[in-house]
Amino acid sequence: MTNSGRKLSDLASHLIIPDGIVKTRFPRIAKLAQIAGITYDPWQQGLLTLMYGLRKDGRYACGAGGLAASLPRQVGKTFTFGTAAFLDCLLTPGLKVLWTAHRSRTSDETFASMQTLAHDAKLARYVATIRRANGQQEIGFHNGSRILFGAREQGFGRGFDGIDQIVFDEAQILTERALDDMVPATNTAANPLIVMIGTPPKPGDPAEIFRDKRRTALAGADKDLLYVEFSAPRGSDLDNRETWASANPSYPQRTSETAIARMRAMLSDDSFRREALGIWDKTDIAHAIDPRQWEQAGVSRRRDGGAVSFAIDMPPDRASVAIGACMRYADKSAHVELARFESTGQNGVAWAVDWIAERWARTCSVVIDAQSPATVLVQDLKARGVRVTLTNSTDMGQACGRFVDMLRDGTLHHLQDQEALDIAVKGATKRNIGQSGAFGWNKRTADVDISPLVAITLALHGSCTTHRNPLETRRVIRLP
Repeated sequence: MTNSGRKLSDLASHLIIPDGIVKTRFPRIAKLAQIAGITYDPWQQGLLTLMYGLRKDGRYACGAGGLAASLPRQVGKTFTFGTAAFLDCLLTPGLKVLWTAHRSRTSDETFASMQTLAHDAKLARYVATIRRANGQQEIGFHNGSRILFGAREQGFGRGFDGIDQIVFDEAQILTERALDDMVPATNTAANPLIVMIGTPPKPGDPAEIFRDKRRTALAGADKDLLYVEFSAPRGSDLDNRETWASANPSYPQRTSETAIARMRAMLSDDSFRREALGIWDKTDIAHAIDPRQWEQAGVSRRRDGGAVSFAIDMPPDRASVAIGACMRYADKSAHVELARFESTGQNGVAWAVDWIAERWARTCSVVIDAQSPATVLVQDLKARGVRVTLTNSTDMGQACGRFVDMLRDGTLHHLQDQEALDIAVKGATKRNIGQSGAFGWNKRTADVDISPLVAITLALHGSCTTHRNPLETRRVIRLP
């Protein structure tokens, strides 16, 4: 049997279904699709049946957890989800749908595809308006329903309310800030539905949200989450057409062999695995920092006699400021702790400049990573006479490596019972930096703030690399 005739359960490499589905709204959509000449393959019917699945109370079974779908390129996601949203608008008066992609180009392509539906002879009479203004693209229906399109990179989605459905396209580039901006728009909707569609993220993508959804689904930790993944088995022959078919349910009937072969010729092996075969990069989800080593390194108070360095970090959403401190001793051992950790919403950021400036005369180094939002403080610190060291990705790899090595060797200690720091350590994973084995810190789930860990890591790095020691007594030689 060809892929086009196979069921969702036969094709999906992972299918996690929410609890409590007793019926579904999809048959009404399917009936209208048939009238409009839209044909769904069995796997698409199965996916939409689950997406529109209802519990006894009439609410969507995945209404709380949402739908997350990890799909290869050229699988027909816009057709599947786009036509369903369009037809649902015809059936449900006053339905308001947001379709958002990370990039304008992707959003524009989806809007163009939807316009084709809107101009279809069987559907056009239901369409009231098509608004094409850049950044304000919209299809309006005579029954009051609307589909609005926009790019998250341009701030689309902020300030909306009463949204019934949100489709997050390019979910592998979905940031926590974008989610915070848009999800509350569904709070006043009677039965909201949130859909995330993406491909496996490439290194460097801000994919914490999408990764967390996948991790949660595979662990069976959210009974309200619908998760679907199409992917070839890891280690498959990249040139084998059966591998292509195992990953893409639309191949070869709807997605041609030429289309996949073009990607194979143009993309690297790693990119082809992600983009065409839906295979997620193998990641280390173990603790980045050994919990036993961290516990053993804890002390109730630091010993004096060392040279002090500081570092500042902020998370991507700029919600907090963390100042890490390191005291390094003559025997090359070191002590780290979280010196300050404050909410920017309550306390702003100016206090951090004052705090550091007051201590600069007795400080060996102040470090901020060049990619951190905390760089906003650099000019103000310099104006106060503070010499700031900016680190790059190479420095970060060295800093994290040194941190782990010293912790393992018993030459690094930390202050016990610092809750924010302990949470950051428990919630940290590793991310690769380059191809040489270097790594940096990453957060295990989207709601973890690892800035306290980054701050103490950079403070240790500064203490080990600086040549400044304001406490050192220097011998002055007077020339005759």
